[in-house]
Amino acid sequence: MLPPSLPATNIFPHRHHIPFLLQKIQAVKGPTARTIYAVQRKQKPDQNGVTSENLRLKMAEIAVSSLVDKLIGLLVEEVKLLKDVQKKVADIKEELESIQSFLKDADLRAEKEDLNCSMKTWVKQVREVAYEIEDVIDQYMLHVAQGQYHHGFMSFVNKPACLIKLLKLRHRMAAEIQHIRSSFREIKERSVRYGFNSLDQQPTSDVKNSTWHDPRVAWLFIEEAEVVGVELTKDELIGWLVEGPSKRIVISLVGMGGLGKTTLAKKVCENQLVTGCFDCHTWITVSQSYKVEEILRYMIKQLYQARKESVPEGIDTLEEMFLIGKLRECLQDKRYLVVFDDVWKTELWSYIKHALPDNNKGSRIIITTRIDDVAYSCKYSPLDHVHKLQPLPQDKSWELFCKRAFQSDFGGQCPPELEKLSLEIANRCRGLPLAIVAIGGLLSTKRKVVSEWQKFLENLRSELESNPHLTNIIRILSLSYHDLPYHLKSCFLYFGVFPEDYSVSCVRLIRLWIAEGFVKGVKSKTLEQVAEEYLAELIDRSLVQVSWVDSDGKARTCQVHDLMREIILSKIEELNFCQVLEEENPYVVGKVRRLSFQINYVGVLDNIQNHWARSIFLFKIENSPNSIMNTFCSKFKLLKVLEFGGAPLCYLPKAVGNLFHLRYLSIRDTKIKVLPESIGKLRNLETLDLKRSLVCVLPIEINKLQKLRHLLAYNYNGEVNFSTKSLQGCNIQEGFGSLEALQKLYFIEADNGARPIQELSKLQQLRKLGITKLATENGKVLCSSIEQMKHL
Repeated sequence: MLPPSLPATNIFPHRHHIPFLLQKIQAVKGPTARTIYAVQRKQKPDQNGVTSENLRLKMAEIAVSSLVDKLIGLLVEEVKLLKDVQKKVADIKEELESIQSFLKDADLRAEKEDLNCSMKTWVKQVREVAYEIEDVIDQYMLHVAQGQYHHGFMSFVNKPACLIKLLKLRHRMAAEIQHIRSSFREIKERSVRYGFNSLDQQPTSDVKNSTWHDPRVAWLFIEEAEVVGVELTKDELIGWLVEGPSKRIVISLVGMGGLGKTTLAKKVCENQLVTGCFDCHTWITVSQSYKVEEILRYMIKQLYQARKESVPEGIDTLEEMFLIGKLRECLQDKRYLVVFDDVWKTELWSYIKHALPDNNKGSRIIITTRIDDVAYSCKYSPLDHVHKLQPLPQDKSWELFCKRAFQSDFGGQCPPELEKLSLEIANRCRGLPLAIVAIGGLLSTKRKVVSEWQKFLENLRSELESNPHLTNIIRILSLSYHDLPYHLKSCFLYFGVFPEDYSVSCVRLIRLWIAEGFVKGVKSKTLEQVAEEYLAELIDRSLVQVSWVDSDGKARTCQVHDLMREIILSKIEELNFCQVLEEENPYVVGKVRRLSFQINYVGVLDNIQNHWARSIFLFKIENSPNSIMNTFCSKFKLLKVLEFGGAPLCYLPKAVGNLFHLRYLSIRDTKIKVLPESIGKLRNLETLDLKRSLVCVLPIEINKLQKLRHLLAYNYNGEVNFSTKSLQGCNIQEGFGSLEALQKLYFIEADNGARPIQELSKLQQLRKLGITKLATENGKVLCSSIEQMKHL
């Protein structure tokens, strides 16, 4: 993510200040010499003519003189650095913009699976350089911000050690920039040398497209006995096809990849009741890339071949308008059945519907898709149907698994010694027929012994990636990921930071995306509204599942399917997007951007060399020491996100104020009681989540957080039975009216008089407000403040 425009620095002198500063530093020698002379007159010399005080002061003079000389050298060099470093940072920022455009193109190319191995390696190297550039830019901004807290350069004239430290930092930054530019130059030269400096050219070897076969084809020919759990749906579909009005009806089957939409449509269309009702039928597999002319041409040819007639000459050269006319002519007096399988774009129906006449013959059209928008875009009348397929329930999943895994042994029944392991394997499929059939089929070829099945379960992730019998599962499910717009891919991969089967709050997820910089601003919309649209699209595409809906029908929590999570984990490892630290994988490898601790042993932090992480999450941590907070705040200076919800922590260290880039801080469900005053230094903080922590009073420094959008603070008094009295808000200091970016503020205690309630009127961006302990006499003041909140 690109940082905002680079700040102008005021921690170093302007060039016209340099001569004056040099004179002032040179003058240090004069007073020092005079002081030494005055002291010497009071001391008696030893036999060598030297007093002890003389010796000490002489050594002091040498030290001061050395320091002054060093300062003069640094200041002279600073004149050049002052001009160079900010310009160099701006230059590599422009380079980063170009690199990110390139990586976007590379990602689009990867969707088609036509990046060879050498080009993938090269793209990975370019991405690593992009990370390094981001690191330097963020370090620079942190460096500038820290200097600004010390009131500019002039305060350092009498603090030489601080000045030397800051100048050395700038020297190091200049060296890092030079190293990055050299690295990128080498990568560019290597790209020319190996002939893949342009993504427009075709790779010379290892092209997957030349041998790639659509793995979904096999599902058109699955045996009837393997279609389990859709009997009622199948009967309902047959009823819609053969009965009902004579008007043309469109039936859309929608659901995530692998649910069996194609299989269901195929079995329904092959039913004798259905085949006998239609004069003609055709099946078109659309997929992600298609040409309307080719679809129309294919349908015309199929219809002529079904009637055993010759295809008209010149059909291959007709344009779209003439093809539509020809197809309408063929279907005008026919009751037809057309299946469009695997539709990805809403535009298809807008093009193709004109070629399918509503001729009052009872014609039917079936569309299968993974995307809700596509399904509903085809519903033009109340007669049209949209059917959402769901994963198989547990009993049907088990039935299908046993049919496949024990088809040639034990009469399709699971032996008792394998039942526990088999249930666990079947449950990992989460009701996805594609996975159940594939995994069950593979296990049918293995020995029916506990040790072998246990080994398979433990290595299921690697089996999915490498076993040729299972790779089709990942390939089919991955199609949905590759079809995502570029800006949604990071949002989807973000589910990888959460543990398996974890349902995340939708609003929490949205705040995290914003803190990470994934959400791009749109005119007249808040970032939160844009992020809600992002999440809605991921749900619409059947990539994310809603796990809880409130009484108003609004999605509150969501998660991803276990097998989708396997795809995500593979992808985030490849991209260094995030590393999940688990019991079997407790060590940080490489330069990753996010760390998700899903392990109870946090001593692993001692060995972390990667200080460049932007986000840290703690899950399943039961007994972490409070020193972990000091470690995070001292080692990871560029953090944007700290998610400590539920961790056994008792305090927040002062050092948290050094995290200049921090945008999101959550200590919900911890035992932390006090926020340090340094919280006021987090000028980029957007979300402060104190829910169900023990924080009761917010320090006055909170009023400095001008970018704060969400302040969430409340807990429940366990000694009081659940009621409005059990809810405890936070006591907030006067002056919080300066937090004009606030959208959510709850709960605050209103027992400090009318003044704080009047300040609420300044918070005109508020969407949600929670108040406790409101006195009756302040009711009118509150109403007056609320009148100013147009978005509440």
